[in-house]
Amino acid sequence: MTSILGISAFYHDSAAALVVDGKIISAAQEERFSRKKHDARYPVNAINYILKDSGFKLDDIDHIVFFEKPFLKFERLLETYLAFAPKGFRSFSLSMPIWLREKLFQKKFLFDKLKQHDKNFKDIEKIKFSEHHYSHAASAFYPSPFQEAIVLTLDGVGEWATTTIAIGKKNNLKILKEIHFPHSLGLLYSAFTYYTGFKVNSGEYKVMGLAPYGLPKYKNLILEKLIDLKNDGSFRLNMKYFNYATGLTMTNKNFSNLFGEPVRDPTKDRLTQFHMDIAASIQAVTEEIILKITKSLSEEYKIKNLCLAGGVALNCVANGKILKEKIFDHIWIQPAAGDAGGSLGAALAYWYHELNKPRKIFKDQMLGSYLGPKYEDKEIEKILNQLGANYKKISYEELISTTAKELANDKTVGWFQGRMEFGPRALGGRSILADPRSNKMQKQLNLKIKFRESFRPFAPSVLREDVSDWFELDHDSPYMLLVSEVKKSKQIKMSDNDKKLFGIEKLNITRSLIPAITHVDYSARIQTVHKETNPKYHDLLSEFKKITECPVLVNTSFNVRGEPIVCSIEDAFNCFMGTNLDILSVENFLLYKKDQDSKLLKNYKDKFELD
Repeated sequence: MTSILGISAFYHDSAAALVVDGKIISAAQEERFSRKKHDARYPVNAINYILKDSGFKLDDIDHIVFFEKPFLKFERLLETYLAFAPKGFRSFSLSMPIWLREKLFQKKFLFDKLKQHDKNFKDIEKIKFSEHHYSHAASAFYPSPFQEAIVLTLDGVGEWATTTIAIGKKNNLKILKEIHFPHSLGLLYSAFTYYTGFKVNSGEYKVMGLAPYGLPKYKNLILEKLIDLKNDGSFRLNMKYFNYATGLTMTNKNFSNLFGEPVRDPTKDRLTQFHMDIAASIQAVTEEIILKITKSLSEEYKIKNLCLAGGVALNCVANGKILKEKIFDHIWIQPAAGDAGGSLGAALAYWYHELNKPRKIFKDQMLGSYLGPKYEDKEIEKILNQLGANYKKISYEELISTTAKELANDKTVGWFQGRMEFGPRALGGRSILADPRSNKMQKQLNLKIKFRESFRPFAPSVLREDVSDWFELDHDSPYMLLVSEVKKSKQIKMSDNDKKLFGIEKLNITRSLIPAITHVDYSARIQTVHKETNPKYHDLLSEFKKITECPVLVNTSFNVRGEPIVCSIEDAFNCFMGTNLDILSVENFLLYKKDQDSKLLKNYKDKFELD
């Protein structure tokens, strides 16, 4: 038996993953335990969970693999500063001491950190390093159901690479093409995230959600001034407009002057139609680049399967466009596509690439991405009693039946079941659920439960067997990473007056039979629910369908704005008592808000830093 611990850390979204004889055993992000969103610190809690769950002591682990090579990253930083000198001195003076003190000597630094888990851990040679983009590519290809696939990785930057093309065949994975820093699609998108007043490495999905409210008025300007885009999708950025290579901001004055507005200050500047049009424009450019790349790859290599990884792979709208254009027959996207997934990729890369082990292929090696902690009834009851919660324990059948009825009665439910998901999406393990047929639910969830911007869309969970009846999609989408239109037969046509509306005004229009999950452009970010990977959630949807004839539920992450998705029973109860959620469902325990001691209510709205 060979055990491999993968680790990603020190940039953003630290995580750990365990692979044993090629099988994915567990994986989790540090933020879920630390309660600090996008926590970049050494993943001490995630590793502790993995060791406890597996029964391994750290010294029992055969190999420990870090997801990138620090010397290569240091080389990139140093060469970049030299190339831009004397610009960037402030950034240089801030980053270099940390590198010289910690990051450059990462093997020793990791060794010292790892010893806190097991004092008997003494073999520093167990620590290995993968390359950043190779870890990403491995995380996508090796768990995929494909014998052969093109693997496209798009992100901000690893060591040098920002875009890589790899070919995977059986257990072999080889990177063939690269685009290098500072030319980066991920950083281009992040520059617009910064410009529209959202947090870089956190708010990119807000730009994607904002885009349908605007028109791509600035698309041609971006393509003319900011990026030199070739027919095969390769590109170079005009660094005259950017500051991220050596500065402390993403953009500069040239960027603001080009578009005629300063960077939005989120503390005092409202979102306007201008920001919506900017969001629509960069989303359109991103889609065009990705479509050019994927079309070119399909024509060149004649391979019909595509795997996607890297932070840009979380752009589910662009992913949906690839599928819609029928560029590939099949697409598989790593659910933890960002840096967190690099921990898993590093472990898998070592197993298949370094140890040259044969690859077994089956449909869902990610196990639905349900790879985190779970709780047994005895432990749950003990914790609920300690918290002073008022609850009732019921049978499985009653849990499904009661929850479905309450959802159909317009109640909102915190659904805490089974193992926690790995990756940024709640997939029916740590979810807030609601009725998608409600006209009011989208606003209610945003303002009274999530405490976030009203424009933000919600995603549907739908039974896999029913997806093509409700959406223009007949493809597995278990990880909520594909966007498609609501089925034409389920849409409600807009009036001429409705079509004249702009911006946030569009929110008030009912445009389908499931308005709570229908975005203003009739799109939805779809999760298909499969009985094989989440039978309980599948049963709940089936029961809801029996009651309502609708096999769809609103599924949003169990958290508020700025909060990591809940991990523990305590997290779930605190969020339940700090929001306007009606019901909390924890395994076989059901809690109603109206039955709880009012002294336990919490002021949750300002608890977490806004993201």
